[in-house]
Amino acid sequence: MAVRIRLTRLGRKKKAYYRIIVADSESKRDGKFLDIVGTYDPLKDPAAITIDQGKLQEWLGKGAQPTTTVKSLISKAAVSE
Repeated sequence: MAVRIRLTRLGRKKKAYYRIIVADSESKRDGKFLDIVGTYDPLKDPAAITIDQGKLQEWLGKGAQPTTTVKSLISKAAVSE
């Protein structure tokens, strides 16, 4: 079972915001997940990114692989904090 750190979509049509979650790589985009690590709201100016660093480091230590989008969000969140 490969574990990925990825985005899941919430909100309504054209008003999307996202959760950064930890899920099995084969589960659906909005399907089952293991843990919520943070949120991403692209509609705010600048985009609001909140990440629980403790949970993130715990899952990375367990071998979870972030997607390319989540990698870029993590780097942006580290710069803005």
